[in-house]
Amino acid sequence: MTALVWLRQDLRLEDQPALVAAAAAGAVIPVYVLDDEAPGDWRIGSAQRWWLHHSLAALDKSLRKHGSRLILRRGPVVAALRTIVDETGADAIHAIRHYEPWWRAAEDELGDRLTLHDGNHLRPMREITTGAGAPFKVFSSFWKALSATLPPEEPLAAPREIPAPEKWPASDKLDDWHLLPTKPNWAGGFDIWTPGEAGVAAALEAFADVGADYEHQRNMPSVEGTSRFSPHLHHGEVSPRQVWHALSERGVRDAAFDRELAWRDFTSGVVLAMPRYADENGRPRFDRLPWRRAPDDLEAWQRGRTGYPIVDAGMRQLWATGWMHNRVRMIAASFLVKHLLIDWREGERWFWDTLVDADYGNNSVNWQWISGTGVDSNMFGRIMAPLVQSEKFAAADYIRQWVPELRKLSDEAIHDPETAGCRPASYPPKIIGHREARERALAAGREVR
Repeated sequence: MTALVWLRQDLRLEDQPALVAAAAAGAVIPVYVLDDEAPGDWRIGSAQRWWLHHSLAALDKSLRKHGSRLILRRGPVVAALRTIVDETGADAIHAIRHYEPWWRAAEDELGDRLTLHDGNHLRPMREITTGAGAPFKVFSSFWKALSATLPPEEPLAAPREIPAPEKWPASDKLDDWHLLPTKPNWAGGFDIWTPGEAGVAAALEAFADVGADYEHQRNMPSVEGTSRFSPHLHHGEVSPRQVWHALSERGVRDAAFDRELAWRDFTSGVVLAMPRYADENGRPRFDRLPWRRAPDDLEAWQRGRTGYPIVDAGMRQLWATGWMHNRVRMIAASFLVKHLLIDWREGERWFWDTLVDADYGNNSVNWQWISGTGVDSNMFGRIMAPLVQSEKFAAADYIRQWVPELRKLSDEAIHDPETAGCRPASYPPKIIGHREARERALAAGREVR
């Protein structure tokens, strides 16, 4: 008996039910297929590709310690898997279930050859549904239903042995995929990350030191108070239930963090129910909203040149490191949609390309939440004031780190140097005033109503 283990966003040996099932039955051929055709507009973004390169290398190294290896192929995923089955005479394909629309289509096309396992959520998605058996579209209801099933099951240990086939199929060379960045002045700070399961272990240990004060510190961008698990979770180097139990073992249990972990599961349910959620407003009436086509404003936002220091710091952090502090993500996203009145999909796609943790469900649901266009979202008329947010969450040192033009300004002046009368010539004026932007956004919202 020989089985393929089809790997996607589940690049780990621990708590890997597809791998455990295949190894228990016979020889195993772990396979990763880089398919840039099936997702269409949602091909893997540039920052994710950097992470993917290092994560695949780390996984192959781990597999080789177990007498196995990772087979790489590129092209349409269903055709690639069928080719490997024909080459090896494999009897089955095992995989962890995914909820992105292109993965669901591929799973359906593979049919009876494919055995699917649950493993990327706190609980199997089919168990957390409404009374009608449908995925939840409101988080509070989802959280209530999920909470009744927690804690999650204990994670599975990695297989002690991963039986090898008599003959390995051919594999692409990872370097030939050219996943690493070529854009100038980009990704200079990606060295803060350690992709792979070793990086997960380090992140868990680091978070254990701050987790007790997570609810307060998570909103302070100048403080290292967040978990930074998101890219590891997105690429499946760790499962949510592994995170849950690992933190419990370390005495770190925080209600705010638990809800954020559950939010990732919730967003999978939203895109399961509404596969085009990343492209279409969750509330169709917002199709009438008069978005502005303003390429210069969009570029100023992307490059961190809006004249609002907290927004610019976040966008520059994103460009350099592939990640942005969660509180600042909300501020920056709200600024694009409400202050600049630019379609949320423009921001969503920028994040998709530049975030190492860009997740189809999480990214789309978060953008629609801040935009007010989603099925469970903030009100469109609720407009975050970036200058107030910057002062409230003590972002002065964060701004100094990412906007060096303002480094010498005082804590009082740095949030709004233009009003304070000390804006350096090297730093741009505000792209639009807060009051003017707010009135324009509210007028646009009235058109929708």
